[in-house]
Amino acid sequence: MKTECFDVIIVGTGASGLTVALELAKSRSEQNTKIALISKGPILDGSTLYAQGGIAAVLDEDNDSIDFHVKDTINAGAGLCHEDSVNFTIEHSKAAIQWVIDKGVKFSKEEDNYHLTREGGHSQRRVIHADDATGKALSEGLVAQVKRHPDITLFEHHMAVDLIISPSSHSQKKEGQCIGIYLLNTQNNQVTEVPAKFTVLATGGASKVYLYTSNPDTSTGDGIAMAWRAGCRIANMEFNQFHPTCLFHPKAKSFLITEALRGEGAKLKLPDGTAFMHKFDEREELAPRDIVAQAIDYEMKRTGSDFVYLDITHKSPEFIIAHFPTIYKRCLTFGIDITSEPIPVVPAAHYTCGGIMTNLDAQTDIPNLYAIGETAFTGLHGANRMASNSLLECLVFGKAAADKIKSELTYYDCMPELPPWDDSRVTGSEEGVVITHNWDELRRFMWNYVGIVRKNKRLLLAKQRIRLLQREIDDYYRQYIINSDLIELRNLATVAELIIDSAMRRKESRGLHYTLDYPYKDDQTFLNDTILVPHNY
Repeated sequence: MKTECFDVIIVGTGASGLTVALELAKSRSEQNTKIALISKGPILDGSTLYAQGGIAAVLDEDNDSIDFHVKDTINAGAGLCHEDSVNFTIEHSKAAIQWVIDKGVKFSKEEDNYHLTREGGHSQRRVIHADDATGKALSEGLVAQVKRHPDITLFEHHMAVDLIISPSSHSQKKEGQCIGIYLLNTQNNQVTEVPAKFTVLATGGASKVYLYTSNPDTSTGDGIAMAWRAGCRIANMEFNQFHPTCLFHPKAKSFLITEALRGEGAKLKLPDGTAFMHKFDEREELAPRDIVAQAIDYEMKRTGSDFVYLDITHKSPEFIIAHFPTIYKRCLTFGIDITSEPIPVVPAAHYTCGGIMTNLDAQTDIPNLYAIGETAFTGLHGANRMASNSLLECLVFGKAAADKIKSELTYYDCMPELPPWDDSRVTGSEEGVVITHNWDELRRFMWNYVGIVRKNKRLLLAKQRIRLLQREIDDYYRQYIINSDLIELRNLATVAELIIDSAMRRKESRGLHYTLDYPYKDDQTFLNDTILVPHNY
């Protein structure tokens, strides 16, 4: 890897990374495109695998339309969606689904037609799915294609440390262009500089910054943090979506109970069996996620309960087992039979609506650097992501990025020499407890101070603590040999500060950002994005 130059390095192997890899790999008949695909762990170890609900798309044109989908998305986004991005995404939704089907992914059918379900915020049934394990079907289908393609080199158990940006002394490239990455082999802790003509960040979100999350351990905001350090603007990090319904059980880790249950009529109830969503929104259980999560949070605090119940027992056992087999089987392992008893649930950090600013080609502020999927801010989601628009965004912008890269890809040589990784002045550490302690403290104060409901005083306390943590982490980073835990802690601290700073700037309540000090929307002042600009922009 020290001498090999890739045409494109893709960091991340979720739906967005796999899409851009496959679109690029088929691209040029006259010369193969050399693609490196980087995975922190095994290739399937990411958020896409765990996506249950489905992919929103306009497929039933007799009952649905692009205009309806656009309107629903903009309504859910609480005034901050970028209409050009919304239109672009939804106009390409049908083609994106067909592309996935052509790759061999199987979706659920009802007789001869695909079964479409409805989720919160949607006015129509438009969510195509593979039972309740759409992400698994999508991931496994695309990964099978990737592994068969000779132009794609897969590096599992590798982690990007930082982007390499060209200095002014390199005459071949203009100053400030992305020319590769520093890459850590997580099995031997060796760092290598890897050159590339184009770099794509598809690293997912940052929900691991919170104590309770539906996301896997890989969701540590790596792409957002690396792009910020390199000089990219970051937008709307105050909007962190908390999924209303994660399984509450001492032995269950981050298991999501899909919103599709509520789409099929499941009711939220207090421990005494009382329904409550009618008190908060006329749409009740089908209200957007921010409203549902805030309602659950309010009722838990009011009653002192650690959870609420989600009850779908009004449906027949045959229906439940046929439509939600994954949830049925998983809950059964914890002694919960969802056909006859309600499911204990609790809100958990789920989706990062902000991220690295991009255009409709997925280009960032830095030349030859792209960002797609949850790590990017395209303007699609606004102040609140509507259910099942996320996988669609991955597919549509993955193709857009690939098309733009193909149009600019030339076969010039890579930079002959990259700045080598310098670890000559660091030593091994025997103080791993420092990383563990700081990791735990960061996630706890983010949950308590910057969670579903916020307040100025809590945000100030979080800001003070993150500054101290940043200094401790920076000192540790400079003194000791790095490993994956330290890199993730460093990235999470960066993301935490971005979230805190963004939340402090928005002095209103909108979408996923709710503060007791400013409980109402202020369209006169805050009908705009919160854009953070790095010092090296």
